[in-house]
Amino acid sequence: MSGIVVAVSSNGTYSFSKPNRDSVRLLAGLGVEGDVHSGTTVKHRSRMAQDPTRPNLRQVHLVHEELFAEVGEQGFEVAPGELGENITTRGIDLLALPVGTLLHIGDDVVLTVTGLRNPCLQIDNFQDGLLKRVVGRDDAGNVVRKAGIMSIVTEGGEVRPGDTVKAELPSGPHQALGPV
Repeated sequence: MSGIVVAVSSNGTYSFSKPNRDSVRLLAGLGVEGDVHSGTTVKHRSRMAQDPTRPNLRQVHLVHEELFAEVGEQGFEVAPGELGENITTRGIDLLALPVGTLLHIGDDVVLTVTGLRNPCLQIDNFQDGLLKRVVGRDDAGNVVRKAGIMSIVTEGGEVRPGDTVKAELPSGPHQALGPV
């Protein structure tokens, strides 16, 4: 399974959306250099309020560009970085990856997938009604989260639009992604 990087985004201050960049540097064990969510312990405000000593399993947020087309058909206009992601991809089914998948990006970077982004009300503050489009239920009544995946940086380096993304699935039984 492979795809490409469409855009990279970061922001040094807390805001919902992140501006696109020409490149971002990923730091092993930390996240995106200069990004407000970079660090070994949780940096998302809601998680810091619960327990600021917990490990940061949300160092790098990835969203598949195909989601933008899906919500676009429902009247929403979303561009790379606007959902707060650091890396926007195309051609790889991020949501189908199991926990522990290694994402090889470009020549150097390796991310380890930790789970799903758990979308919050900030999405509706960005565009009213969008939250219901990125979180829903399947036919069995299970919650389906579509707002991307979270990962940690295993091997750092530069990431740029156009870089390849290749998934290396973990061995053994696969664990489906859950919210982190």
